[in-house]
Amino acid sequence: MKPWLHIVGIGEDGLDGLTPATRAVVEAAEVIVGGMRHHALAGLLRAERVSWPSPFDALIDTLKANRGKRVVVLASGDPLWYSVGAKIGRKIDPSEVVYHPQVGAFQLAAARMGWSMADLETLTVHGRPVEQMIAYIQPDQRLLILTTGEETPAQIAAFLTERGFGKSRMTVLAHMGGEDEARFDGVAESWTHVVPPFNTLAVECVAAPDAALLPRVPGLADDLFQHDGTMTKQEVRAVTLAKLMPMRGALLWDIGCGCGSVAVEWMRGARYARAVGIEPRADRRAMAAANALALGVPKLELVDGRVPEALDGLEAPDAIFIGGGLSREVFAAAWEALRPLGRLVANAVTLESEAVLIALHREFGGDLVKIAASRVEPLGPLSSWKPLRPVTQWSLIKR
Repeated sequence: MKPWLHIVGIGEDGLDGLTPATRAVVEAAEVIVGGMRHHALAGLLRAERVSWPSPFDALIDTLKANRGKRVVVLASGDPLWYSVGAKIGRKIDPSEVVYHPQVGAFQLAAARMGWSMADLETLTVHGRPVEQMIAYIQPDQRLLILTTGEETPAQIAAFLTERGFGKSRMTVLAHMGGEDEARFDGVAESWTHVVPPFNTLAVECVAAPDAALLPRVPGLADDLFQHDGTMTKQEVRAVTLAKLMPMRGALLWDIGCGCGSVAVEWMRGARYARAVGIEPRADRRAMAAANALALGVPKLELVDGRVPEALDGLEAPDAIFIGGGLSREVFAAAWEALRPLGRLVANAVTLESEAVLIALHREFGGDLVKIAASRVEPLGPLSSWKPLRPVTQWSLIKR
């Protein structure tokens, strides 16, 4: 089918910033869809103006209802980088769509800061939980962040300060490329600027000697989590995550998730990794939710229930961790739901659970290991090793 839908990136300089060919597409449109800001940037045109629908998910239906007309959707900057173009491309055949990218906020901000795009992290909290940027706070890390509004830089300044990164340098850039372009510089611990609601934030993370170090690789310290003593300990958790293999956009089922330590580290371990924690106890679900928020993965989904009943209706996972409630019935339901090349890991502490794993290993194969670790503790005026409970771990890949 001949393309009828054009997704046009537009900047603060409006139509003047478009190439002649793209400007001709906009001027010839019969229907133009966009936000109030986009329509203002485009100026007076003869096309029918359509605002973003409410709810926003109705956008695709709005566009399809105009199929056959010359339709333009206006977006900020590059429409395929944290913008509406990706959503449209998932729902409408790409052969019907033409994209017209513009220099986006990230490129402009990097140019203003003199930063190499290859040496920084780009992320968005626009319309998303601000807490998700916490996972990117690292010493000497440079961040470019599309923000939610005028209050967002102050929220991020607080996150940085609370974690020992109060000396981090922050710059808010607003209306880049337009007549009203503005810049606000400061440091996190003393940030007081009042900034425009539509802005891009540049952060250069500076760690104090006592700053919290939260690496993306698995194995965060146990005391970084709220827990009741029943949790997958740091040493075992690192091995568990290595077997689960977090990957971009992959989904984990954490069965018997407890305080959520495995699910949280899974989501931190790869961009856009997702997790569903299944836990029957409300107090532990509350701890898991608090840990997810504090450690920068606020999208952790928590389900009240027991397996196998609680699995009904859930999206098929790429990996499954069974940390509690292990039985042959639980394994059977989980294994059936697991996608091809999916990874399953089950940990056992009790002899009864270990017996289940030994029997399953004999039947299905995989790797069966015993993990034992000890930690130094005081013994009077001296020190001694105190062993943690050994954990039997079974892991396998579905082929």
